[in-house]
Amino acid sequence: MFKRTAVKLCLIVSLLPTVVLGAVGQEARQSASQTPIMLAVIEALSGPFANTGEAVLRNLRFAVERVNARGGVRTTAGLRRLELKSYDNKGQVEEALIVFKAAVDEGAQIILQGNSSAVAAALIEAVNKHNERRADAQLLFFNYSAVDPALTNEKCSFWHFRFDAHADMRMQALTEVLREDRSIQRVYLFNQDYSFGQSVARAAREQLMAKRKDLEIVGDELHPLGRVKDFSPYVAKIVASGADAVITGNWGNDLALLVKAARQGGFTGKFYTFYGNALGTPAAIGEAGVDKVLAVAEWHYNASEPLMSQVYEEFRKRYPAPRDDYLNARMISMIEMLVIALEKAPKLQAASIATVLEGLSYQSAYGWVTMRAQDHQLLSGLYVSKMSRQGGGVQYDVEGSGYGFMTERKLAAQAVTLPTSCRMQRP
Repeated sequence: MFKRTAVKLCLIVSLLPTVVLGAVGQEARQSASQTPIMLAVIEALSGPFANTGEAVLRNLRFAVERVNARGGVRTTAGLRRLELKSYDNKGQVEEALIVFKAAVDEGAQIILQGNSSAVAAALIEAVNKHNERRADAQLLFFNYSAVDPALTNEKCSFWHFRFDAHADMRMQALTEVLREDRSIQRVYLFNQDYSFGQSVARAAREQLMAKRKDLEIVGDELHPLGRVKDFSPYVAKIVASGADAVITGNWGNDLALLVKAARQGGFTGKFYTFYGNALGTPAAIGEAGVDKVLAVAEWHYNASEPLMSQVYEEFRKRYPAPRDDYLNARMISMIEMLVIALEKAPKLQAASIATVLEGLSYQSAYGWVTMRAQDHQLLSGLYVSKMSRQGGGVQYDVEGSGYGFMTERKLAAQAVTLPTSCRMQRP
């Protein structure tokens, strides 16, 4: 009751005319309370991965709008709204660094990015250097999907927080399912040729050797990122290998085009994927993917999580077009955890906010999540889901395709939590 009254009083004071407030100090506090906290999202909004960047923007807008709709953030400096600005990196590291400078110049306080671990690594370094030079205007970097394990291991940074399970954790979930799937005897590893794809291939090989010594890896191939228009030659090699399954971390068009080529090329095996449940993939593979495409994530549309189902219904009202159907649960948790840190931090400074985030546990709509203090890696449970026809236990389809996903296995956070080699350098 007291807290609610205090918030109301804060709102009343912020709306009073400055002539009534009188004192210069009071006027300054009023101005501060009206200044939004700027979040800068740096993503590919053009080029081959533009669809992934646009999907991210919809999720972040949705999460920010939910915060602002309830009045904003109740900070020690007053009630503040969140402001989201987008910057197009065209899917390139060099462009990301250029727009990073633009975002800083325009007053960004939190940098958001995730689609590309190569870009994320460059931004971590850029934020580290900026914060060394500008102790008066330090930044935080929130990463929602760049999952190269190195980013919270040997490249960990006090200023960087990852809100997605990294590649080794996701692979831990997939290989737990594969451990029990004795129909799979021959596996083909197929990934994008950059740090993330290489880490997926490495993790798959290491974990399969530990869990399925009887399984044969019949191919391990990397392809150029975002440059392949026709995957049919690759699919021909996969088919010729006799593989029962493909394990891939491919995302965006690189995944949609791969599974489309696989369908056309006669591949009848399974796909164990990181991102096979969205962005055109179910529609691209169609009926051929039923019971054969698996994906791993912190949540999926048909998971038995009533609170997330409510959020999903809210999201669909905000974005009713089937092509916009891509709700990412962890991005909502990321923004909500930021709000908690902003409200608990004694100062609206990066180091103070980061200190609150370290070790923070949060009851999300899909379960408890914890930001591990040691390396700033979010720990949460994971779902492995399988593509199915809509109907029965599959209430929601994906992007109007008529195909959705149902739970194959739910793994608790403890089952996918892995040790870290991070040696955090704190300010």
